[in-house]
Amino acid sequence: MSRSLLTVILAAGKGTRMRSNLPKVLHRIAGRSMLGHLLALAKSVRGEKLAVVVGPDMEIVRKETLSAAPSADVYVQTQQLGTADAVLAAREAIQGHSGDLLVLFADTPLLTQDTITALLGELERGAQVAVLGFGAREPGSYGRLITAPDGSLSAIREAKDASEAELKIRLCNSGVMAFRLDAPLDVLGQIGNANAKGEFYLTDAIEIIRSRGGRAAVVVCDEDEVLGVNSRRELAGAEAIWQRRARDKAMADGATLIAPETVWLSFDTVLGRDVVIEPNVFFGPGVTVEDGAEIKANSHLEGARVGAGARIGPFARLRPGAVLGRDVHIGNFVEVKNVSLGDGAKANHLSYLGDGSVGAKANIGAGTIFCNYDGFFKHKTEIGEGAFVGSNSALVAPVKIGAGAYIGSGSVITKDVPADALALERSGQEERAGWAQKFRTMMARRKASAAK
Repeated sequence: MSRSLLTVILAAGKGTRMRSNLPKVLHRIAGRSMLGHLLALAKSVRGEKLAVVVGPDMEIVRKETLSAAPSADVYVQTQQLGTADAVLAAREAIQGHSGDLLVLFADTPLLTQDTITALLGELERGAQVAVLGFGAREPGSYGRLITAPDGSLSAIREAKDASEAELKIRLCNSGVMAFRLDAPLDVLGQIGNANAKGEFYLTDAIEIIRSRGGRAAVVVCDEDEVLGVNSRRELAGAEAIWQRRARDKAMADGATLIAPETVWLSFDTVLGRDVVIEPNVFFGPGVTVEDGAEIKANSHLEGARVGAGARIGPFARLRPGAVLGRDVHIGNFVEVKNVSLGDGAKANHLSYLGDGSVGAKANIGAGTIFCNYDGFFKHKTEIGEGAFVGSNSALVAPVKIGAGAYIGSGSVITKDVPADALALERSGQEERAGWAQKFRTMMARRKASAAK
């Protein structure tokens, strides 16, 4: 029977190889920090209690933790004395917990729920500790997992402490571990630092547990899943893996990605069935696309909702607060920000719609601008159902265009327009017969004179 779970996430490393003022674990993959990915994972695997261990002077990491997981406890590892020392920084949380203990690392953002569930499953089958391992293509400096003939885990040997024979082992330690112990602090407290680096290794808990008659298990995952991110290059590699997974899932769930490798998704992108995504489309955080919608090439969406059957782009931009109803058309070089568009509304060409609403089946002509900002405050433009806004119009907010109203092309509208009215605002057209020919003759003479 499963027990309550305390997850301890180690996020103390600063990541000097990142060459960044930002702590390593706050660098983003798919629009979410690496730490954010692990916090979400922890909450998805019966994580009743959560503790995050940070390094000193990392208040920004504490804030990120509490923003994503307000109930989490944050602890500081004052000295960098190894993984066991980092876990013991959360001594208070461990001491007050009577269930299982899961240890994760905030710089391994590609771990999946299925893998962690399998790891915890070994505890249900009687193991006192379960270790996540992987078959390394190049074992290098990874710790080696030494197994017994029955497949259980005998020990974990750090590379610097391994014998020549042990270094040939390709099954390596990811660092991720799960414990089922009545007194975890008793085991962790026995870990010493008699090793090449003089640090306290969490991996030494394996031999302590086995010496007490406990069983240690190994769960093996793909190497990519436990990729640790310590540099910008590795960050880009992790992003590429995450995107490939997300694209495959989107297509398996019923979306069409015409050129999958060119589509960029975020951690929370939702694509409905029969959605079609053309090449070079970017989804920032907070986007939902409902069934049957089409996102044409080179469009950028963030914080937007796209209704069923809508058509977006090419070269369209949807910014936060854009809410599009069914069968809405947003065309090339149209930008929408904080505007809701009713079913069947259209803005097909070269327009900026910022702050307001557009009624169902209204038509926004090419070159229309919602003039929403007066230099101090944002104001709303409201367009009623079935209204028609002619090309090259400027609607100076706050302003309301009534249902069924017409706005003549080239108008600057500064006052509310009643329903079904025609509003025109332009100077009268003036014509001067023969003027153009006289002008060309005069200019040609000037040009000829200047050339002498």
